[in-house]
Amino acid sequence: MHGIAFEDAARIFEGPTVERVDDRFDYGEVRIYAIGLVNGLEITVVYSDRGEDERRIISAWRSQAHERRYYWQNVES
Repeated sequence: MHGIAFEDAARIFEGPTVERVDDRFDYGEVRIYAIGLVNGLEITVVYSDRGEDERRIISAWRSQAHERRYYWQNVES
């Protein structure tokens, strides 16, 4: 997953995240971008919601500069 371990990707949900729906294409499911922190680094995860406290992680990567700015401008601590 772009150099991010699955276990680390899942850890962004342990703290505050900034999320938005990925509506660029019809994926046949709702996909959500989430940006959060793991060990002090901003990580971006794309996931689909599978119900109560269950998420299917599709992809994860170290957030790019514009994603980091978006996170810090919108995160609520």
